[in-house]
Amino acid sequence: METMGPTTGEPVRIGPPVGGQRRRLALAGVRGHVTKGRDFTRQALRDWNWDGNATADDTLLLVSELLTNASLHADGCLELVLTGGEDVLRIEVFDGTTTLPRRNPTPRQGLPGGHGLYIVERLSDRWGTRVHDHGKAVWAEIEASRLTSGEPAGS
Repeated sequence: METMGPTTGEPVRIGPPVGGQRRRLALAGVRGHVTKGRDFTRQALRDWNWDGNATADDTLLLVSELLTNASLHADGCLELVLTGGEDVLRIEVFDGTTTLPRRNPTPRQGLPGGHGLYIVERLSDRWGTRVHDHGKAVWAEIEASRLTSGEPAGS
């Protein structure tokens, strides 16, 4: 069975990403970018046999948080990049500002807002930022071993 890339029409490898595989989703000016980013990530996880467990669900939440933060605090998302390797899944959200994210020092329990970076920190194994010529990328990594041996979703 062969899966074709959603934008290129080129074959996409099914199974764990041996040697690394990168997928990109352009999001500049896209309506419903959080939903599109989650769907894009869900499909990549399926293709890489990293779905159906609690860590895959956490990955979708992590993508939602990163995309939402870019939308709320960095004038929108430009691109979502997923890089699957033998050891790690790297999620990068690119935006057009160089302003670095900072955690809210006193988020209020039970009220929305101010919890996003805490969620990113809790769900990922590592996270950080990288400034580039046209803005920045906020990235998070999840160890591949968590995606292959995670508990089934809903446990």
